[in-house]
Order: sequence, then structure tokens, then C-alpha cells
Amino acid sequence: MTPKDGTDDPGPLPQARPDEPAWLDPELATLTQERFSDPAWIYERKLDGERCLAFRAGEQTRLMTRNQKEDTSTYPEIAGALAAQRAGSFIVDGEIVAFEDGQTRFSRLQQRLGVRHPDPALIARYPAYYYIFDVLWAQDRDVRELPLRERKRILRDLLTFDDPLRFTVHRDAEGEAYYREACANGWEGVIAKRADAPYRAGRTKDWLKFKCESGQEFVIGGYTEPQGSRTGFGALLLGYYDTDGRLVYAGKVGTGFSQQTLDSMHATLAGLERDQPAFDVGHLPRSHVHWVEPRLVGEVGFSEWTTDGQLRHPRFQGLRDDKDPAEVVRETPQ
Repeated sequence: MTPKDGTDDPGPLPQARPDEPAWLDPELATLTQERFSDPAWIYERKLDGERCLAFRAGEQTRLMTRNQKEDTSTYPEIAGALAAQRAGSFIVDGEIVAFEDGQTRFSRLQQRLGVRHPDPALIARYPAYYYIFDVLWAQDRDVRELPLRERKRILRDLLTFDDPLRFTVHRDAEGEAYYREACANGWEGVIAKRADAPYRAGRTKDWLKFKCESGQEFVIGGYTEPQGSRTGFGALLLGYYDTDGRLVYAGKVGTGFSQQTLDSMHATLAGLERDQPAFDVGHLPRSHVHWVEPRLVGEVGFSEWTTDGQLRHPRFQGLRDDKDPAEVVRETPQ
């Protein structure tokens, strides 16, 4: 067989080596208030979805969230596209997203979260795409120590990018212009990455977040009773862990819920109720409140923090089952 470019077919690619790791910790970006342009950095669109590492080892393909939950059966179309690749062994990093009006929306992707083996109708109604932006392992080689630009080239050659797999494009040098464009287009923001840096596990300053609006994950520690004609609950009580491991109250969010979300979340929260609050710090509401075990994490957008540590104009965006509640902290620019 001869490929389309007329070169000799190299034959089957080698299969996974038995020493390929079963898990590698992802690199995480640090929030910053800086906006800069620098030829030593590249800039990618910040996507509003679910972070996911894909592991291919011979006949086995796995999709794993950053807290090591397997999502393979949740996105069978993505797992199938990865399994069909000629490369027999790889570990790649990316974001699974769903679109609404041309924008990636976590609230839309939430229709797929936690649904194992979705039927074709659900997949067609809420199509998901995997934007791959990095490679950690390519065939029989650990490539994490290579510079990012070189890993990008390896990634481009390693996989075939047809929907639902998409290569995450980047812009060189023009970070400030790209940030302005991102905010004007209603994107989440931009991720700046040092172009010559290796891939380092954990939160680093080699990757920086330029966010267009404030937003982060919060632990759900309780809920208020609904008022008037509303059903389910009134608002969720939110918090984050400080450096001493204390759960700090950050206010409540009562907007951004569909009726379906109100009903389904109330059923879940009712099963987590406890007598005393899990919050250790903050001025808590005391009337018409139900306390819950701090096991759920929600994504919340807001305009800013108030001087007394509360959220201004919060809006609920969806539950996150890919985040460990114990890892939820207040994000502050570095």
C-alpha cells in the first residue's frame, strides 16, 4: 500500500511497550494578571470543558480525568477515534468540550458528564470534541523532557486529526493581541505556555492563564430552601480550602440552574445532608439552610471577589466530577 503522498508505506507502527505508565500527572496552569507578548511563549485558546488525558497501549484506550476517573465509556466517539489511530502507544493531553453558539460551554458538556455508554441520540444532540494540545508519550518514548515546540511537532505527526479529534492551534508571540481577541469573541481566555519548557506535572508558571472573566471551582457545602414557586433548592452554599485545610465560606449562588438541574441536584444533595456545617471559616447563613457533606464541586462564574471574601454576581455553570473537592482552593493571580 502507498500513502497519498507517494512515499513508501512504513508498515504497521509498533505497539505499546509493557513499561508504558498507567498514569501521569498533568501539568496545570497558574492564574496571572499579567498580559504580555513574548516570542519565547506560545498562546492557546482557553477552553471551557473537561481536562482529559488519553492513554493508548496496544488494543487498550483509556480516557482519564485529571483526578484519575475513567471517562472512556462517557465519550465512546472520542475513544473510538483514538483507538483507530495507527500509533500503537501514546499518552496525550487535552480538553473535551461541547459547543453552543460557537463557544465552548461547560454547561452544555454537562449533559454528557457521568452518562456511561450514551445512546446515539444523546451523542448527536450533544457532540463532544477532544482538543489535544500536548503529548507526554509517543510510541516507545517518554517525550516530557522535550521543549514544548518539539512536542507539538511530534503530536502533529503522531495522530490523524479528524472530528471528534482536533489539534489545538496556537499563536506565536502575540499574547496581548490574542487575549484581546479572545475576550472580544466571548472566549474563556488564553493559556500562555513557555515554548522551550518541558512538560512538568502539577501547577507551574510555565503555563499561565489569562482569563477574560473570573470563575473557578467551589466545594458545595449546603443549600437553602426554595422560595415562592421555585422547587428543588434556592441557592448553593460555596467554599474553598485554605492553606490550613479549612473550608472557607465564599457565599452562595442562586442563578444559572435549569429546572432539570434543580430537581436532579436536590435529589443528590438530600442524600448528602449532615447536621452541622462542614465550613470552618466565614459568616454562615443560619435560617432555611441544609448542610451537606463537602463531596460535590461546582463551576461558578462571577464578576469579582468582594472585600469580605464573598463572590459578586455568581452564576452556576455546572457540576464537575473531574475535580477532587480537597484540591479546590481560591485562585489568586501570581
